[in-house]
Amino acid sequence: MVPSQQPPARRKDQVLSRVEISDLIAAGRKIVIVDDAVLKVDAWLPYHPGGDKAILHMVGRDATNEVKAFHSAQTLEVMRRYQIGKIEGQWRDYVPPIQGGVFKSEQAGEVEQEQIEDDSDVSLEPSPIFDAAARQRRRRSNGSSHSSATSLSDMELDAPSPPKRSPIEESTQKELLFDLEKYPNLDQQTQGNIIAKYQLLDQKVRDENLYDCNYTAYAFEIARYCTLAATSYYTLQNGYHVLSALFLGMLWHQLVFTVHDAGHMGITHNYTVDTLISIFIADFLGGLSACWWKHNHNVHHIITNHPEHDPDIQHMPFFAISTKFFGSLTSTYYDRVMEFDAAARRVLRYQHWLYFPILTFGRFNLYVLSWQHILLGKGPRKGPAWWHRYLEFVGQCFFWYWFGYGLLYKSLPNMGTRIAYLLISHAITMPVHAQITLSHFAMSTADLGVKESFPQRMLRTTMDIACPTWLDWFHGGLQFQAVHHLFPRMPRHNLRKASEYVKAYCEEVGIPYAVYGFVEGNGKVIGRLGEVAQQARILSECTRSMSGKDVFDEQ
Repeated sequence: MVPSQQPPARRKDQVLSRVEISDLIAAGRKIVIVDDAVLKVDAWLPYHPGGDKAILHMVGRDATNEVKAFHSAQTLEVMRRYQIGKIEGQWRDYVPPIQGGVFKSEQAGEVEQEQIEDDSDVSLEPSPIFDAAARQRRRRSNGSSHSSATSLSDMELDAPSPPKRSPIEESTQKELLFDLEKYPNLDQQTQGNIIAKYQLLDQKVRDENLYDCNYTAYAFEIARYCTLAATSYYTLQNGYHVLSALFLGMLWHQLVFTVHDAGHMGITHNYTVDTLISIFIADFLGGLSACWWKHNHNVHHIITNHPEHDPDIQHMPFFAISTKFFGSLTSTYYDRVMEFDAAARRVLRYQHWLYFPILTFGRFNLYVLSWQHILLGKGPRKGPAWWHRYLEFVGQCFFWYWFGYGLLYKSLPNMGTRIAYLLISHAITMPVHAQITLSHFAMSTADLGVKESFPQRMLRTTMDIACPTWLDWFHGGLQFQAVHHLFPRMPRHNLRKASEYVKAYCEEVGIPYAVYGFVEGNGKVIGRLGEVAQQARILSECTRSMSGKDVFDEQ
């Protein structure tokens, strides 16, 4: 372990080499590159409103595209205070320590556990054909996700023929090779061109004022919310309890879309105002933590559809969209092993049948995650977001007072009616859970490594849903997830127009643009879940034939 040392004072315009940057990361520094500026963000890490995990996935990488996609010009200027130098030329990304990147100081003789010597200053980027478990073993051998060794990359090692792959490895390799054939080459020139064209596209949508919020459209949104709320209250007061529950559930379903916009600062573009909007709607009216969602959602946007890192696809023991989950992966977001235990083995066999029924209870899971975030103090306690936790706690108390006490307990006649109202109002929100999973569950989970550009990864792991314009209110912008992942701060009412530009961009750079109808898209999700369920059965049969014991029967 390299001891932590205070780095010498540096000029902001000083050019730092790869070796120097590698040494800093090996010493535990959190180094991120933005617009050729080398930023040491250790001091900001515990105060970042979007959580520390989003930053940790950018350590050692050129995060220019990701940072600009999520932050305003004013925030980018503030980041300059953390600049300790700059780079020259095109940067070749390291694998971040949280993702298994191994770093060593130049003074160290060898990489611990790896025993690999390297005379170059090049980062070792784990080949995408390596199983994710290999990176997990490296992380565990280092004792934590914060590695103290240098990544060794782009090396060709003479090695004996690999042993026969397991069914899990075969499935992973098949998906990887499919993506390598289907999507543009990962060479520096091709990916550089994709980034350059993406930056031109971003400027084009800015010139078209597509980052400006359509407040007229929001007037209609507010009118819809008020109508649903008033109808739910009217039917409740007149004894139509089922109808009241239906309209309340519909209101919650619609409100989520505004929370999503505000969480991305897509309404007023003012951090404080949009944060207040998201907390008021999510916590006070919906009982959900807006800040928990932001921490979760930012990581999802950074490392979309990666089984080890993206919390939006980590739903063990209920769902697995890749056979990689059969290996009991360690989630870097939840910091725990997602056990492929007896319960998971049984449920995953039927996950394609259980998909919609389980989603009807999705809101209850969000309550648990919200309270964990607030009570365990997982958000920043200092900095610009210090007050979020306290306001959210007040919001949660307010929600459970008006909904739990005032509505369920005081306004309903008996326990049976209360339970029915609770279940119906929550089940009606199921479409939003389906919409969230719809755009990702059927897409690739392959890891193409750090050579893959930000826009290509977003388009490779996300699909859009085709629908008529008059149905946009129902989908709330979530039908344009691919466009949203490219431009997360763009207000949802402008995503349809931007999608036309994205289609043209995809044709120009050769990236397939995935867009399906709502029914067809759901069919693909069910199909993916069914394929993984079938592979689970095959794994069981293989294990039983070799050992005489069904792996799913193990306790």
